[in-house]
Amino acid sequence: MKIERVDLIQIKIPIKGHFETSYGRQYDAEKLVLKFYSPDFIVHTDCAAGSVPGFSYETLGTAREILKAYILPAIMGAPLQGPEDFWPRVARFRGHPMAKAAVENALWIMKALEEDMPLARLLGNHQDRVTAGVAIGIQDSAEELLDLVGRYLELGYRKIKMKIKPGADLDRVAAVRRSFPDILLMVDANNAYTLDDQDMIKALDEFNLLLIEQPLAYDDILDHAKLQKELETPIGLDESIPGPYQARVALELQACRAINIKQARVGGLTRAKEIHDLCQAGGVGVWCGGTMETGLGRAVITALSGLPNFTFPNDFSASDRYFARDIVDPEFHLNMDGTISVPQGPGLGVVVNEPVLDGYTVARDVIRI
Repeated sequence: MKIERVDLIQIKIPIKGHFETSYGRQYDAEKLVLKFYSPDFIVHTDCAAGSVPGFSYETLGTAREILKAYILPAIMGAPLQGPEDFWPRVARFRGHPMAKAAVENALWIMKALEEDMPLARLLGNHQDRVTAGVAIGIQDSAEELLDLVGRYLELGYRKIKMKIKPGADLDRVAAVRRSFPDILLMVDANNAYTLDDQDMIKALDEFNLLLIEQPLAYDDILDHAKLQKELETPIGLDESIPGPYQARVALELQACRAINIKQARVGGLTRAKEIHDLCQAGGVGVWCGGTMETGLGRAVITALSGLPNFTFPNDFSASDRYFARDIVDPEFHLNMDGTISVPQGPGLGVVVNEPVLDGYTVARDVIRI
């Protein structure tokens, strides 16, 4: 395979309502869609970097510039056998995993097309559907939160993940648990607390939570290890695991009992699979998180999340959780059993709806060899 041209397409999609975490509130999803041209195939991916440095230091702007100046020149025009050729060419460029993931994913998709098989099958996923879950942002009131939880449960979602932050934590969790005593419930703090808040965090043990996700600093593993020893509830790490090495450290320090694998956060599917395998060998389950991706990213993570050590319900949802209209056909829908179907067509298994994509486009760059 040889990449001859890449279009960098900046899009802005209104989201339903708003979504708030400890990083802030957003009303739109700004994304970078990459369109790759080779002599044999045209494939699309999306980049998970957002418009501001919050969840990650990467932004849509930094990703675009790094892609243009370094990552794409390292692979465009080169004879590539597949994704295995990606990291030797870009490893010298430190950081920027979301930009790298957007490119490496394209090579995985092209390899699947060459083999005339679904991306899921190429990754080792033989399931036709995977569990779905819904993440609910911080609401203005407990009443609004309870209303949303009820609506998503009626739709069939198996797991509820609610965002928390200081001032919107124990009372909100207690209200949800009183109203829905038997649901699979977890909380995500997005590194909003410190060890000084240990008593509050320990109080969450009484609510029979599936997980407490990323309570402490985004770059911390050591204090999470101290905290996990004091908790009955498993800690799940997200931002603290930017790659396989940090996963090894977390496992050896027993800093968590689960890891959220976001393939974009760790640099793409190769490193995501490596973390999956490390956790499987260490007896720690994983789950697959979303980043409000378009249907392109959703197709990638559904393909990934059927691997055997994804033992916790996933965080990603159907297309209509966030968007009135996704950019792919078919869109992703929630099945009656609370799952999302894994695309079974060759490659990514979905196609871009170009008129819809054009309607969301705000800027475009064309890169040629």
